[in-house]
Amino acid sequence: MPTQTVALPLAKNDVRTARSNSPRYRAIDQLSGGDPAMLDLIERGKRLIDRGIPVLILGETGTGKEYLSRALHEYSERRQAAWVAVNCASIPESLAESELFGYCKGAFSGALPGGMKGRVQQADGGTLFLDEIGDMPFALQTRLLRVLSEREVIPLGAPHPVPVDVQLICATHQDLKTLIAEGRFREDLYYRIAGGVLRLPALRERADRRRLIMQMIADELGGQPDEHVIAPAALQRMLAYPWPGNLRQMHAVIRYSCAVMNDGRIEVRDLPEELMQFTAANLGHTGQAANVRPIVPQADAMAFPSRQSGDPLRDERTRVIDALVGSRWNISAASRQLGMCRASLYRKLRQLDIPHVRDQAMPAYAVA
Repeated sequence: MPTQTVALPLAKNDVRTARSNSPRYRAIDQLSGGDPAMLDLIERGKRLIDRGIPVLILGETGTGKEYLSRALHEYSERRQAAWVAVNCASIPESLAESELFGYCKGAFSGALPGGMKGRVQQADGGTLFLDEIGDMPFALQTRLLRVLSEREVIPLGAPHPVPVDVQLICATHQDLKTLIAEGRFREDLYYRIAGGVLRLPALRERADRRRLIMQMIADELGGQPDEHVIAPAALQRMLAYPWPGNLRQMHAVIRYSCAVMNDGRIEVRDLPEELMQFTAANLGHTGQAANVRPIVPQADAMAFPSRQSGDPLRDERTRVIDALVGSRWNISAASRQLGMCRASLYRKLRQLDIPHVRDQAMPAYAVA
């Protein structure tokens, strides 16, 4: 009689080893870019997500909070279920409750005939990512707190609550403790969502900028990292630049430069205007900024136009870039400064050929 082989279940430690060795989950370890501080942050994130502890990701705009959230979900035991993202700043307050918690048939005028599952229910069994949690309306914070406390949601018009099981990951660029002191954020909700806090460093604080630049170029060109593809002067300028838009801005700059370069080499002239306006006085011998400040307009007259060039399109482009830099590449803040809505500013960026990505995926290694 043939011998049957029985597959024994893996012990928990063996499961972790098998999972981390799988190509699908190697990406989370590549988020560090080789930076020791980021390696430690990633390891803490993996331990938190393994225990189902709510995670709060803090960091400036563009540091990769959403990408870290997605990577943690892909690493977690919930990876087969949905990862549902909600940008709390982009949902109109009048629609936020139905968007998050859903509604039943006939709940209100104009409701879909069959009702709608809210984002919380859509994430049942998986991960719910609440981006810009600091912008959530105060009244809605109370409803969310009940959902997290009772692990159930009551859709609009529903006679009974519906049980839900979600791994919660929240993110914000704001100081929630300041919002609490100002009465704009619930303290009890803060302690509910901040089971484990991961603070992403700004790009100017990371020691692996050179490696990230090389790897982004390689990814954009579909090859291996090669320092010959970028001129030393261009690389020095990129290393010294303070990157107010962080990884999102760096990714946009790399894409732009690779698109316009000649003869397979990125020169200073191929960099976007915001980098070209970063003066040589700020460039140190090591390629680091000695006393880094935001973009300044002083420059070689051959390379840079005056602030009022006489060209309306160029002047408009300068005005928009100044607003972006002044708001640290935060679209909401920049649009308010310019007196337009977010959608209009995005259209303006496309019209003026200003490289800036908001929702475009970045390579796994560059996410931090």
